[in-house]
Amino acid sequence: MINYFNYFTEIEEHFQRARGTGLFLLSPLDWALIETWKNSGIPLEAVLRGIDASFEKYHARKQKTQRVNSLAFCAQAVLTEAQLSADGAKAPAADGVTSPPPEAAPFPENDVRGYLAANAAELRKQEGAEFESVALKLEQLAQENLKDLEALEQQLSVLEQRVIAIARSRQSDEAALETKRELEAQLRPYRGKMTAPQLTMLEQQYFERKILESGRLPRLSLFYLR
Repeated sequence: MINYFNYFTEIEEHFQRARGTGLFLLSPLDWALIETWKNSGIPLEAVLRGIDASFEKYHARKQKTQRVNSLAFCAQAVLTEAQLSADGAKAPAADGVTSPPPEAAPFPENDVRGYLAANAAELRKQEGAEFESVALKLEQLAQENLKDLEALEQQLSVLEQRVIAIARSRQSDEAALETKRELEAQLRPYRGKMTAPQLTMLEQQYFERKILESGRLPRLSLFYLR
């Protein structure tokens, strides 16, 4: 099984290969879409299969009016593959099937500690006691036992939401409006390929990413440890 903490990297590289170029850079919309898939619990393998299925249909077309320039092109196929994976997971296991061996830790422990410390240092560059409190918590986590990465990821997710809330409270109405206009311009060609709940989640993730980027704030999740 592919290392799940490489979720973003694997999807980016797989899309580039399917598109036929390694020079293509994902847009903020693409990254936000990957975030929605991750947060929805869509398995990495389902996303990769959805990308392959989308490009198979694209290449089968007799006329190709435009190049695929966004992961949003694959959104419907990814949802289809996610549903197939969910249906397969509900099926009873066959007799005699053994469980796969446990995977090795995805990151060396020292890398995780260094990642936490580096993010704490980045937060200390910001003004305000609110960011200082998050930095202190990251440093405390770096001193604890880091064997259970799933539990650590849950704590980091809570801390990241706290950072986002702080940054959002400082954002001007003008900046929020500009972000919404940018999202609408990028999303318009793909609205018909997504459900209303998916669009709502995508908009939320897009805004959160833009808030962190504009404030030069670090992502705390282990999914960003490369």
